[in-house]
Amino acid sequence: MTGTIRIETDARGVATLWLDRADKHNAMSAAMIAELHAAADSLGADGACRVVVLAAAGKTFCAGGDLGWMRAQFAADPAQRKAEAATLAHMLRALNEIPKPLIGRVHGNVFGGGIGLLSVCDVAIGADDVQMALTETRLGLIPATIGPYVAARMGEARARRVFMSGRRFDAAEAVELGLLARAVPQADLDVAVEAEVAPYLDCAPGAVARAKAQLRSLGPRIDDDVIADSIDALAACWAGDEAATGIAAFFDRRTPPWRS
Repeated sequence: MTGTIRIETDARGVATLWLDRADKHNAMSAAMIAELHAAADSLGADGACRVVVLAAAGKTFCAGGDLGWMRAQFAADPAQRKAEAATLAHMLRALNEIPKPLIGRVHGNVFGGGIGLLSVCDVAIGADDVQMALTETRLGLIPATIGPYVAARMGEARARRVFMSGRRFDAAEAVELGLLARAVPQADLDVAVEAEVAPYLDCAPGAVARAKAQLRSLGPRIDDDVIADSIDALAACWAGDEAATGIAAFFDRRTPPWRS
């Protein structure tokens, strides 16, 4: 697969799904969202694939949503805005429900939707110099479509610490919040990820898939209704005055009126 992602699969059946927009800090564009969804479907159906590692090229894991893509929503009609929000929500659901172990290899900055991507991983290992933030409210938006997965990963009480404030936090706090399982020096990141991958190669693939599906059914509810609500919430934000003001201020290099 080419374009905004690439997939490399080794002889063991371990597929590395690379975010590959390094020049754009792996911000999620419409093309990347579509390609990630297609990759989740194809890897999920591939009987030779045993484990998927979600990784990123360049210095940044994911800077969140591509601002050009978000800005385009303000020129779109309400139906188109909702359709675009749905593509993001359904991509996240496809990754969350992929019937393979999904291991996150996290480094650099992780903002906005990037935290959504690591939240749909079964386990995420990060470099100890990682910086994270749920930045949406700084732009007049909310972490809508990623919200169900972020809340499921952190739990409501811990999520309240970072979900609304937009503040940055480091790898140690990300471990405390439950976003990362471990934080290790950058030089040790591949070894740490391999330590998570290797045990699955001794397990029956079908049993792993069924165990993952059962665990999802026992966890917080993320069904059609929850996802539809998240789509509506994001579309409503895009239609609001605050988002238009915040995105315009970002592009114009101005301070939005709510920032001290």
